[in-house]
Amino acid sequence: MPAFTIWRHPKPQGAAGRCIGARTDLPVDRRKAKRLAHRIRAHARRHGLPREVVTSPLARAADVGRWLKRWGFCWRADAALAEIDFGAWDGRRWADIPQAGFDRWMADFAAFDFEGGESLNGLLGRVTAWQPSCALAVGHGGWINARLWRQQCAGERPAPATWPAPPAYGRATSIPSAA
Repeated sequence: MPAFTIWRHPKPQGAAGRCIGARTDLPVDRRKAKRLAHRIRAHARRHGLPREVVTSPLARAADVGRWLKRWGFCWRADAALAEIDFGAWDGRRWADIPQAGFDRWMADFAAFDFEGGESLNGLLGRVTAWQPSCALAVGHGGWINARLWRQQCAGERPAPATWPAPPAYGRATSIPSAA
């Protein structure tokens, strides 16, 4: 697998205090999407990369791809880059999710499916199977963490205490080639 750089999408509007995953497609500020697209375009130019980008189909990532397409990039959305599906929790305010639900999640961190969504094990399998079609991507914090976890902590069982915080909005993460 070749190395690639993936940016976390800009901060979505209306996400504060809410569990946001694959089922809640929030918009991003148009200027923030354009600003991130400018940074990706400059990165491609600086590193001599082809003008190609793949994004999650969710608006918070795809809006960046649409800007790049306007500027001559080949853009494709790929559902495999979507954020984890938080099932019945998706879109709800964190404060409205009963403590018993959190307790079940923490007790079965990797296999818990958020009441009909995708487990962390499912996300880890999805990110491992995804093969980049180009060197530039725009995705989500959970997806990026899962990909890095799979490469850096292979064989370890994910646990709440050791799971990393997501990268900052708009931040680039270089994903190395698999050894």
